[in-house]
Amino acid sequence: MLGVCYYPEHWNEDRWETDARRMRELGISFVRIGEFAWSRLEPSRGNFDFAWLDRAMDVLTKAGLKIVLGTPTATPPKWLIDEYPDILPYDEHGRLRGFGSRRHYTFSSETWWRESARIVEAVAKRYGDHPGLAGWQTDNEYGCHDTTLSFGPEDLKAFRRWLRLRYQSTEQLNEAWGSVFWSMEVASFDDVALPNLTVTESNPATRLDFWRFHSEQVAAYDAMQCEIIRRHSPDRWITHNFMGFVLDFDHFQVADNLDLASWDSYPIGFVEKFPFSEAERNRWAETSHPDIAPFHHDLYRAVGRGRFWVMEQQPGPVNWAPWNPIPKPGMVRLWTWEALAHGAEVVSYFRWRQAPFAQEQMHAGLNLPGLDELSPGGREAGQVASELATFGTLPETQTAKVAVVFDYQSHWTTVIQPQGKDFHYEELTFRWYESLRRHGVDIDFVRPGAPLDGYALVVLPCVTEVSADLERELRQFDGVVLIGPRTGSRTRNFTIPDNLPPGPLADLTGHRVLQVATLRPGLAQPVTGQISGAAIRWREDIEATGDVLARFGDGMPALTRKEKIHYLACWPDESLLAATMSLVLDAADIPTFELPEHVRMRRRGELVFAFNYGAEDWTVPTGIRIVLGERTLRPYEVAVWRA
Repeated sequence: MLGVCYYPEHWNEDRWETDARRMRELGISFVRIGEFAWSRLEPSRGNFDFAWLDRAMDVLTKAGLKIVLGTPTATPPKWLIDEYPDILPYDEHGRLRGFGSRRHYTFSSETWWRESARIVEAVAKRYGDHPGLAGWQTDNEYGCHDTTLSFGPEDLKAFRRWLRLRYQSTEQLNEAWGSVFWSMEVASFDDVALPNLTVTESNPATRLDFWRFHSEQVAAYDAMQCEIIRRHSPDRWITHNFMGFVLDFDHFQVADNLDLASWDSYPIGFVEKFPFSEAERNRWAETSHPDIAPFHHDLYRAVGRGRFWVMEQQPGPVNWAPWNPIPKPGMVRLWTWEALAHGAEVVSYFRWRQAPFAQEQMHAGLNLPGLDELSPGGREAGQVASELATFGTLPETQTAKVAVVFDYQSHWTTVIQPQGKDFHYEELTFRWYESLRRHGVDIDFVRPGAPLDGYALVVLPCVTEVSADLERELRQFDGVVLIGPRTGSRTRNFTIPDNLPPGPLADLTGHRVLQVATLRPGLAQPVTGQISGAAIRWREDIEATGDVLARFGDGMPALTRKEKIHYLACWPDESLLAATMSLVLDAADIPTFELPEHVRMRRRGELVFAFNYGAEDWTVPTGIRIVLGERTLRPYEVAVWRA
């Protein structure tokens, strides 16, 4: 159940056998290779050199390792860029993003598609039936380094083609975009400009379509690679390694091409990436916030339709965040067990050995740079391998009682038109997830419109456009529902619904939104009633025909209920959110277990896991049989017991 990322091209060949042997001795079963190797596989056009990779794969296979082979399209080589500069992307300011790192391509380039297909086919034909090959990884980290959207000539051409297919006529395009506003009507699709470099705000409907266009391109590009791989390697699975808090394309749509999802888990690095307060960043600097990795485990389990890997697990300090502390002793082990508790099939560490050269030389590995000596994280990985040997096969992950609807497009629409500077979709959703986890419950994510059968509580923190499929599922659902602000606030064409928000859900929720207010930092409005706390950042003035469970200080409804549908008309502070979650969990008859801020639990079959992210001890419940750890859960430790 453990793996590692390895780059044989980085090391002298006489080290490969020793590395492979030591991987097996440590308890590693899988090794990912090849995702950045294009310049070594094809040093010049048509001049393929597979011999070194043949030998590397044979060495790894002989040692008993199973190989995940990456397609090398994340790093187009210099000779290819020199031949075809139209491959390169442009940033939102119209500046060329050049060669010299990675992910230097735009999905809009037809040349890039042709060249990608050519190298993927060459690699898939060569290794598709290799006896050591377990599966494939397409590309590497789509969207990383803000590389989903591109604003160059190739993007403009491709966007115009996409619009022609979508709208058929400029009359329909102008109507959908509301182009009569500010005289933005176009007479030809060739008149359409990219939604950047405008004097002031560009048309939000145009920006949303531009985001949809790029998201569909990512999925189609991935589908192209998957089709080639399946043609030459039909008996192997395919995955892609997604990133944390990268929401610029619809991961569910990409995963429709895949057999399982995977993601790259850097819990401490993501503390700097997420909009935490400085106090929170300091609080979790050396452990990560207790919900960052679990949030993504649960999300990518949903993206992968129940199957996911951690393809890259942080093994120590990283190199790419503004600050890069050393994890507290025990945290690499804790993160590994936590991923397994959430259903990961394999946890693969990045990387086998720290590189003493180039951009990532400050990024830890399981071994110290240039040496055959385990790092502190490598020793913790070995400890997990020994512990796993005593468990045998872990039980299947079961469906949770709580589902959170996760919608990538809601991120795009709230970025395009935030209304309040600090309204962040990913932060709102994360805080709702965090609050539920503080109540000790397990959580599944679901894509909008997915079946809701089997859940007792469904939570929608924010779904700006309610699709017909989502509306149908909510109408059929007989459990408890909690809906958050801005849900149903826009149509497909980024307009306010004729019947006002929440649009198609109005009769279900029994309310409509008359106007909204965004609240500056430091401002809050009290909420009292069956729940209490305060609204921050965002509040809505609503008319309600259902029951009013709580009100703002001015008497306007804050929390309403119509039958089992609850609507919260604000961004809640921590106390209001906790009270709201307690109310709906109780209404859904879901048992809860109140946890301190530094402890979390997760169930996998009959096993219950507890994780301590804090510096204070926590006592495990009595009357249980512990199978790993101790009854006193010490800082940065794990405990497992049978339910």
